[in-house]
Amino acid sequence: MPRISVLSTRDADFGARLTGLLAFENTQDASIDATVAAILEDVRARGDEAVLDHTRRLDRLDLPAATALELPRSVLEQAFAGLGHARREALVHAASRIRAYHERQVTQPWSYTDADGNCLGQNVTPVDRVGIYVPGGKASYPSSVLMNTLPAKVAGVGEIVMVTPTPGGERNDLVLAAAAVCGVNRVFTIGGAQAVAALAYGTKTIPKVDKIVGPGNAYVAAAKRRVFGMVGIDMLAGPSEVLVIADASTNPDWVAMDLFAQAEHDEMAQSILLTSDQAFLHAVLDGIERQLGDMPRRDTISASLAARGALILVRDLDEACEIANRIAPEHLELAVADPDALLPKLRHAGAIFIGHYSSESLGDYCAGPNHVLPTAGSARFSSPLGVYDFQKRTSLIRVSRAGARKLGAVAMELAAGEGLPAHAKSAQYRLHD
Repeated sequence: MPRISVLSTRDADFGARLTGLLAFENTQDASIDATVAAILEDVRARGDEAVLDHTRRLDRLDLPAATALELPRSVLEQAFAGLGHARREALVHAASRIRAYHERQVTQPWSYTDADGNCLGQNVTPVDRVGIYVPGGKASYPSSVLMNTLPAKVAGVGEIVMVTPTPGGERNDLVLAAAAVCGVNRVFTIGGAQAVAALAYGTKTIPKVDKIVGPGNAYVAAAKRRVFGMVGIDMLAGPSEVLVIADASTNPDWVAMDLFAQAEHDEMAQSILLTSDQAFLHAVLDGIERQLGDMPRRDTISASLAARGALILVRDLDEACEIANRIAPEHLELAVADPDALLPKLRHAGAIFIGHYSSESLGDYCAGPNHVLPTAGSARFSSPLGVYDFQKRTSLIRVSRAGARKLGAVAMELAAGEGLPAHAKSAQYRLHD
């Protein structure tokens, strides 16, 4: 029987055990941070030469010049053409749905004129150039290409630069095909902290970007943290999470597999079930035991469930919603007979999957909404990646002569209170013009 914590909200120590289960230290490992700092400084100082050296050392890719790091458009198109028909169609269909969803997020400029003739508003413009980090090596995530690139495209970003490591020169055709489908402008075969540094600082070969998005390992996360401020970043994400609220109206084997779907990401992923039905909880336990042996990634699933997984018996579904709001999960599934009754009670989640047929895995690939979501409780204050992350909002202020006289008096009074006489004088000049 695989190990997984079974808790009850009736237990005297439930609060402490839940706190321990949710604990995730998102601070940087000192050794990783030191290594990343050195790589960033090296790339800042030596540019292309440093990128080549670190790529040779870390990715076993020895190239004669930095220009060889870039893949021509023809390679991306060949990768797409080389896919089987079913996989090509799946990629195109997923891209179409993701684009259609994000087209509804576009923010438009607006303005209004007040009683004194002052025109106030907001302009909306896209980021000029964005860098997309796509993991390579053991991981292969074409879905990350779709989810990070398409909102940027819809926002009107002028140039999208993708970086993806190719350890030993091994390329992933599905990732490259996704780049072709999305219209990525340039692709470089680099990864790790050196890729983040190249995007943030720019080199002779690799252009400096304005924002870096996309998942990566601890070294990539540490690099993004360090360059934030020089460039924008999407978020500092923790391990993937799913929280399932379920009742006996759903199939316990489905719930068990939904927990597996998160747990197979890595050993630190978190999968939690909340249910008020004890018999159903035990049915899910049985489903976990019966199905685990068939999973190719069963060792990772077992480690994840043992370290951070839990099946929690609650008093009722109202209490389940209270706990869900405390957890603020990345993914929240409502596998209950009446999910709409729970929706008004739920305030914090990256994405909510409503009803028995809305598996989180569909959201990962093709439902439409973005799968780049806040983790580690950050759904309390942040949102999924979207078009708005690639658009900038600029305030517009056009003050009339009458407005300058009325607002000037207000500004002078407040400036005097702050001890800023030049501010007051600047407003005063316009009072009697």
